[in-house]
Amino acid sequence: MTVTIAVLGLGEAGGALARDLVAAGAAVRAYDPAIPSADGVVTTGSEAEAAESADLVLSVNSASAGVGALEAGLAGLREGAVWVDLNTASPGTKRRLAGIAAEHGVPFADVAIMAPVPGRGLRVPMLATGVAAEAVAAMLNPLGAAVEVMDGEAGLAAERKLLRSVFFKGMSAAVVEALRAARAAGCEDWLRDIIVGELTAAGESTVDRLVDGSRRHAVRRTSEMAAAAEMLTELGVRADVASASRAQLADLAGRTDGVGGVDRVGGGRA
Repeated sequence: MTVTIAVLGLGEAGGALARDLVAAGAAVRAYDPAIPSADGVVTTGSEAEAAESADLVLSVNSASAGVGALEAGLAGLREGAVWVDLNTASPGTKRRLAGIAAEHGVPFADVAIMAPVPGRGLRVPMLATGVAAEAVAAMLNPLGAAVEVMDGEAGLAAERKLLRSVFFKGMSAAVVEALRAARAAGCEDWLRDIIVGELTAAGESTVDRLVDGSRRHAVRRTSEMAAAAEMLTELGVRADVASASRAQLADLAGRTDGVGGVDRVGGGRA
């Protein structure tokens, strides 16, 4: 039996998913007011039209459009069709979507895309939560998808993705800012080698060392990062991450000041 899947949004992620679903043998209907459909995809004129006869609707547009897409698509949904929101939205937004779907008797799943889609397409790791999570995995995994189901309400998959994003995107921002400053200072290759060495040598103890070190040396590191932010300004480089680091360390210093083990003066470990 051929599965019919509607894809709302044909951007980088939605377009790749639609192409792979067609290649896997699914009947794919799509709606995107700005991007044309790929070969083999049925082009439609609205969310509701795309949802007609679909077993599964994948909303892959944007977090800001997620609620509007669901509300617009409800009119075209057949009984039993599953609505899947793959947008990177807050857990609260996912719960709001689940509530709207429940009011209309529509099975809903919050699916988080856990890695970049380019190069992976339908094989990209996905995490699903919500009442329809099992149904989504049952329909997509036989087509070549990698949907992992996690027990719990909609919003939990988004929560896991965004917690991961705080680390990965925060680290990426720090690396970009540091290399930009090093380039301005004429020593980009030197700093790049240091970054590569630290990332390569990272192990299980690295997280504890980073967390414990920030708490123990918060007072001294606050001054250090204030100086770093000042240096970046002198180099003509925006000090977004350095300034945020200084603010976080100052907060940690305020919470831990006076507690045994906190570095209150200069010196000590980096």
